[in-house]
Amino acid sequence: MARDAHSSSSKLPRPRPDEAPGSVWLRGAAPARARRTLSREAIVIEAVALLDEQGIDRLTMRRLAERLNVTSTALYWHVNTKEDVLDLAFDHIFGSVEIPPLTDDWHSAVRTLLRRWRAAMLAHPWATTLVDRPMLGPNALARTEFLYAVLAGTGLTGTDLTATAQLLANYVIGTAAVESTWHRSQADPKQQSLARRRITDDEERYPTLHKAGHLDEQQASADELFEHNLGKLITCVITSQ
Repeated sequence: MARDAHSSSSKLPRPRPDEAPGSVWLRGAAPARARRTLSREAIVIEAVALLDEQGIDRLTMRRLAERLNVTSTALYWHVNTKEDVLDLAFDHIFGSVEIPPLTDDWHSAVRTLLRRWRAAMLAHPWATTLVDRPMLGPNALARTEFLYAVLAGTGLTGTDLTATAQLLANYVIGTAAVESTWHRSQADPKQQSLARRRITDDEERYPTLHKAGHLDEQQASADELFEHNLGKLITCVITSQ
């Protein structure tokens, strides 16, 4: 394993495990370092790859350093804690959500943004477990700014603007979280069948759920349900003005 030339220096920054999630965005820019073999960007990219492959529970500074072929101590020139890494990786995911053009068709702009947002979170299921963190990274804020700007263009202001933006954002976050959890727990088709049988085998107790086809993936796909419900939410925004 390659060892970083700075790893034994007594001047290395010390990690602060007591810092809360989101702190990385409140400390200002990371100081420039005379480093050629490692960068914060490289750390984040490798962290996202590790998270995609193994999930949050398997992310440690030691394991991340091994993948980058440096010592664990070398990471602390660029990040203070594992929480920093998670915040940076989470914001990196938002960066993959392409912002649509800002046009007069606000309805289409909102749908496109939120559709892409959901797709990004589903592509990185671990991200849905981090939604309780402050979304203060530049990528997350840029997309939140776009959502607010589009909605403000419809005439929404003040509490109405904030509430509408939160309603739409929370719908995407909640839907992606539920879908990711469901897909993990029901990866085996047999499990899907057993889940549905919880309803069909006790029709007298759950008559409405049985009739509605609850937990029956043949009724409507997750994509179809997302688009249908998103349309209803946006329609509510229009009619409430």
